[in-house]
Amino acid sequence: MGGRPLFIGSEIYRAPLDSHGHPLAIPRVSLTIDLCRVLGWLPAAAYRDSPQATVAELTRFHSPAYVRAVARAERIQSVSPADKQRYNIGVNGNPVYRHMFKRPATACGASLLAARLLGNGGIVHSPAGGTHHGRTGRASGFCYFNDPVLGILALLDGGTRRVFYLDLDAHFGDGVQDAFADDDRVFTLSIHEAGRWPMARGDGLSAAPGGVYDRAGGTALNLPVPSGFNDTELEFLIEAVVLPALQDFEPDAVVVQCGADALADDPLSRLSLSNQALWRAVAAVRPVAPRLLVLGGGGYNPWTVARCWTGVWGVLNGHEIPDRLPSAAESLLRGVRWHRRRGHTPAAEWVTTLADVPRHGPLRPQVRAIAAAATGP
Repeated sequence: MGGRPLFIGSEIYRAPLDSHGHPLAIPRVSLTIDLCRVLGWLPAAAYRDSPQATVAELTRFHSPAYVRAVARAERIQSVSPADKQRYNIGVNGNPVYRHMFKRPATACGASLLAARLLGNGGIVHSPAGGTHHGRTGRASGFCYFNDPVLGILALLDGGTRRVFYLDLDAHFGDGVQDAFADDDRVFTLSIHEAGRWPMARGDGLSAAPGGVYDRAGGTALNLPVPSGFNDTELEFLIEAVVLPALQDFEPDAVVVQCGADALADDPLSRLSLSNQALWRAVAAVRPVAPRLLVLGGGGYNPWTVARCWTGVWGVLNGHEIPDRLPSAAESLLRGVRWHRRRGHTPAAEWVTTLADVPRHGPLRPQVRAIAAAATGP
């Protein structure tokens, strides 16, 4: 791999998402950037400012009419009833807000820039990316545009032959899987909570979208895991399913969506991972990735998100994780405000440490059954 890892960010994420009570109305990318900097882990030479994707770049995947509708909604700060129904904007968790076009277009610009930077190999971390639910002509699941799809298309357009997409978010990476269901150059593997939106209810042992038998024509694997999913179980799935699938596919590039909503302290899932489990997953993939793009994704507790993604950057750079954060980092985290009840008195470890206490546990029969079904005929 060439050169030091690169980090893509933008000052646009300092502007609040002015939609009161929305799960994303918290500091995430900006707090990650600040925490990396206060730890001395983000020198200017490693940082790249994200461009905003152009309309032409967005329409490589999204329909022109939909892109125009999102831009129009940002400009006039309202949505017609027809556009609400047609494009799912202004409803269903996809609010109208001040930067509703510019902000996701900037995340897409980061993934497109990452694809260019990875032309000769290397590692890029773009925590603003990972908006994996976006559809060609509709917003979905807080995602207006789908930057992983655009980034993968840019890699392919640039000469990459095969891309392996690993989704660690608590929610099924449906938008990415569906975008490449008929493209044998891209393999998608999603580990997500069974029964959690947007997949069908049940234990996941089905051919329904996101179920273990949903193979998208042979270009996908899905591992729908039970509530309480722990570090031991993730490590098992990485070793038993993910790494063999990755090695069999022999990709030229790997894209990891590292959503932080599978962590135990996140309010929007029932999974029980520590951030160390996600760091170990990224570390396991790194040696077999000729090109590696690590995106963000979900995550709705500002402290756990920023600590997780900062630790990802630390792992990618080989930094030693401190047992206790230095005073400047602690002060930064103590200044965070979160409207939820648990945010009024944050847990001590959220502001004094970077690494969670590991959350090992039993390797349950359900998880073994998922692995067997995924790797069977």
